[in-house]
Amino acid sequence: MIITFLGHAAFLITSETGVKIITDPYKPGCFNGGIQYSAITDTVDIVTISHEHDDHNDTSLNGKPKYIKKPGKQEIKGITITGTEVFHDTSQGQERGKNTIFNILVDSVNIVHLGDLGHKLSYSDSAKIGKVDILLIPVGGYFTIDAANAWDVVKMLKPKVVIPMHYKTDKCGFPIAPVEDFVKGKEVKKIDGELEMTKSTLPESTTVYVISPSH
Repeated sequence: MIITFLGHAAFLITSETGVKIITDPYKPGCFNGGIQYSAITDTVDIVTISHEHDDHNDTSLNGKPKYIKKPGKQEIKGITITGTEVFHDTSQGQERGKNTIFNILVDSVNIVHLGDLGHKLSYSDSAKIGKVDILLIPVGGYFTIDAANAWDVVKMLKPKVVIPMHYKTDKCGFPIAPVEDFVKGKEVKKIDGELEMTKSTLPESTTVYVISPSH
């Protein structure tokens, strides 16, 4: 598969057979220009939306894709997607509502997109998520878990690959931290544009990949 980081919490995942999945697509210019990543123009098959905030829930994408917004399990074009309900804050959703974590099984690789996870995971949450190959994790804080809590989540889930998202860049005006806060003092592999990965090429131990946003 190929994983392309579009920006913010949006990734394009392309399977070996060409099925295209996008996670949490943003609406360019939303929140009074807080999001300045360019429009997503790819023709896609499946879109996962973790929650209904405009930096995560564009439903105007090309290709008439299937939009998945709720917990539960379903299979589309050979891709198995399972949603687990958690929260966008530390107050059981009283501040920012609920958030759905999506397990996306692509080419026998379990990709987990945490959406705007706002709290540490419980052992029950971890059991529902199960074994993780690739973890897409918010690290910017303020609206989501911060760098320290993100590392706690990594230690709990023990993924092979960690890809940070939802952090401050020159195209994100939100009051969140840059990715440097998350990777400080850690060994990191930096990737421009996209990461190609298969079940057989997954690293043996947890490895952090910082992918430059393509949009």
